Amino acid sequence: MAERTGSTSYTATEGAKMMYLICRRPAVSREALSMHWFAHHMPQVIERQRLQASAGRLAASRYIATLYDRDESGRSHWDGVAQLWFPEPLPIPREAHGTKPTDSFQERAEPYLPWATREFVGLDGDLAAEPLTLNAPYPTTRSGFHKITFLVVAKEDTDYVRFFSHWRDIHIDNVIETMARTEGFRYVVSQSLEPEAAPYAGMAELYFQDQAGADAFLDRLPEDGISQWIDRLEIRTSNTEMIGIP
Repeated sequence: MAERTGSTSYTATEGAKMMYLICRRPAVSREALSMHWFAHHMPQVIERQRLQASAGRLAASRYIATLYDRDESGRSHWDGVAQLWFPEPLPIPREAHGTKPTDSFQERAEPYLPWATREFVGLDGDLAAEPLTLNAPYPTTRSGFHKITFLVVAKEDTDYVRFFSHWRDIHIDNVIETMARTEGFRYVVSQSLEPEAAPYAGMAELYFQDQAGADAFLDRLPEDGISQWIDRLEIRTSNTEMIGIP
């Protein structure tokens, strides 16, 4: 169940959205990483969450992974991100996942740690999950969109109360209005629960019908003052998501 927040119509999702940014190890191809992620790692995560829920323990209600397009600029080294929605934030483990690999995916991915965010849905456009019929229903994939992900690095000594309030109360509306003119259909903001300790202050994910719409959005988005808190943006694109728990 979602709650209304601020003066606008977007919703704040209850609980915590845990982010797991993934980078492949040296000499591992993106294709090998994604294959082992989908075929070997995701089914284990799905089963683990099922067992947790059956035992009445903390379990994810959703599990989605995004495969980022190849980055030729070298400005971002991430190959993708896994997102799991929990009723409350998970504790940060003392040792990164995959330090001692437990599957073929972790043998090919650099060790990774989660960071907790709070999700705000600005535009809730349709992203259908169609379960498989001849195999286990999940994991499966979806595509047919052009997605831009902004990883936000804040300036030093940022006042996060002011920054996050501006982001929610002013910037989200600005983005929504611009997306309406450029065939954007889904917009999600995830703000870090502990931004001083997290790798990023937050993440914004914008979905468009195609790259032309995304390019038009980037050209037309007016300045609204949010840049005063932002040191830099790492921008990734994607057109495929892997669905573990819809």
